[in-house]
Amino acid sequence: MTQPISAVVPTANRPKVLQATLSSLAQQSVQPAEIIIVDASEGEETKLVCEVGVDNLQSRIVYQKAVQKGAASQRNEGVDKADFEFILFFDDDIFFEPFCIERLWNGINTSDKIGGINCMVTNQRYLKPGKLTSMMYHIMNGEKLKTYAGKCIGPAWNLLPEDDNALPEINKTEWINTTCTLYRKEALPNPVFPEYFKGYSMMEDLTLSSIVGRNYDLYNARTARIFHDSQPGSHKNNLFEIAKMETVNRHFVMVNILNRKGFKFHVKLVLLEMFFILSNVTSLNGLKKLPLILAGKITAIPATFSNTDK
Repeated sequence: MTQPISAVVPTANRPKVLQATLSSLAQQSVQPAEIIIVDASEGEETKLVCEVGVDNLQSRIVYQKAVQKGAASQRNEGVDKADFEFILFFDDDIFFEPFCIERLWNGINTSDKIGGINCMVTNQRYLKPGKLTSMMYHIMNGEKLKTYAGKCIGPAWNLLPEDDNALPEINKTEWINTTCTLYRKEALPNPVFPEYFKGYSMMEDLTLSSIVGRNYDLYNARTARIFHDSQPGSHKNNLFEIAKMETVNRHFVMVNILNRKGFKFHVKLVLLEMFFILSNVTSLNGLKKLPLILAGKITAIPATFSNTDK
């Protein structure tokens, strides 16, 4: 069964991984009416995967070459071609568990006030914090909570949803990622992702969901489940650039999207960045990475000054 959903999938140089993901989707009880593959590959292998098709996949595959490489920009290009009133973003390296799309579809149609709903990533979820992390949550949030799952606290610290059988099937949250998420097209801004986000586009998902969340509710469908088989890539290998991007983009979201400005939030941002750095030095491998991470964070400082002008 297909539903009026346009799935948008950015990809680059991972034809076998994409094929495995589409094969997983083909086993779903509910499938999107169309899948728009926005490809930034150098070769033609991904195009061939789309032309050959996938057994049992009922969705129409629409292949298009990316104009600009980057997670956010490729998704923007895909949404521009979408024909249906619901937009499903998913990564090219996930595996769907049974009934995942059906449960997302049922969840978003529970109320027309729900603008977006994401699934539970079984290998990336909220875990009970240790004492130090719990203290940081308290400091960042400003008040102590029983759980911080699904919250966006302090200077744009976005925390994953909680997988607990005692919780309902769908749970309200403050932000949702783009790993596998269904949005109402009418709820999306235009452009969907700001031009600010380039390349790896860290924190573009928090930006989008925060904007949608101003007028709509956001939910996590706990029983709609995927496994994220996150793949290595050249965009993840440059520790210096990743460290810099994380800090600069977090500051951008804090100031321009969440409107968390002023001295207090900037102090919290510095404290949070120090916490992240210390979290990386708990092993010998982490110590080896420390110089590049520190250099990236330090280089990010002057770059943040331009964020207030965005």
